[in-house]
Amino acid sequence: MQKVIESFGVSKKFGTTQALKDISFEVNESEIFGFIGPDGAGKTTLFRIITTLLLPDEGDIKVLGLNATTGYKELRSNIGYMPGRFSLYQDLSVEENLNFYATVFGTTVQENYNLISDIYSHIEPFKKRLAGKLSGGMKQKLALSCALIHKPRLLVLDEPTTGVDAVSRSEFWSMLAKLKEYNITIIVSTPYMDEAMKCDRVALIQDGRLLSIDAPQKIREGFSKKLFMVRAPDNYKLIKALRKYPNTNTAYTFGDSIHVTFIDNAPGDMFPAFLESEGIYGTTIEESGAGIEDRFLELMETEKTPPLNPASGSGSGIGEANGGRGI
Repeated sequence: MQKVIESFGVSKKFGTTQALKDISFEVNESEIFGFIGPDGAGKTTLFRIITTLLLPDEGDIKVLGLNATTGYKELRSNIGYMPGRFSLYQDLSVEENLNFYATVFGTTVQENYNLISDIYSHIEPFKKRLAGKLSGGMKQKLALSCALIHKPRLLVLDEPTTGVDAVSRSEFWSMLAKLKEYNITIIVSTPYMDEAMKCDRVALIQDGRLLSIDAPQKIREGFSKKLFMVRAPDNYKLIKALRKYPNTNTAYTFGDSIHVTFIDNAPGDMFPAFLESEGIYGTTIEESGAGIEDRFLELMETEKTPPLNPASGSGSGIGEANGGRGI
């Protein structure tokens, strides 16, 4: 299988801040490869290196078989980049933006219209509207159309659906899945766990280091302990009590419940009496499957371990959607 991206020990600093630390991974052709991590984890820095907009301080990265540092001129005509912040010309209309980007890349809208038709058809009725006057979902579709109009081999999307409504997010990911038919490789960062599950593989990144790379389901399966969901009328009081309980290993708030692991992999016989002694009544507890966020938090607890060498394409994981909440 052809490698579209090969990263070897890439590191990047901004002053005293280490943005990336020894990043190594591979992305295969036609793959949807996701990067999952909190703000400041290094996702945008890495994407800017991949798209030839930044130089790494250490290491090498090959994109489409070319060195990203020396082959940037050829690479830029084969990469579509959609940054996290809307960056099109807000005082140009929808069609003016699209025509401008097509002209920059030496093509026309008509030549590659079949590639963007499913996306652009949603906003074509508003083609005379200024880009700055579009809704969030429409801006997103226009930005994707502009990133695709030159038929790139690699599409780089930096949190493309942040701040967009749930329906538009779902439509957007349906469009991405169709792009695989054109052998376009996609790398995407997202804070939404339901979107992570739609990737072929995901990489978990924290503090500039890769913690795990694998298929989303395998990442979920990497959770090492039994997980329990605990609920009570007052979850704030509950989590304080759980963190005092001697047998508690970890306790984190997830929506209307607390996700808990226990040192002995079970609450223990004293658990109900302990909660009552803390003034907590009406508690329910049930065993639950782990999600990507659960695995992410578990890996953060063991962050002292050496970083993964992801060139092998394997690793422990991250977990489930948890209703689409972001890390």
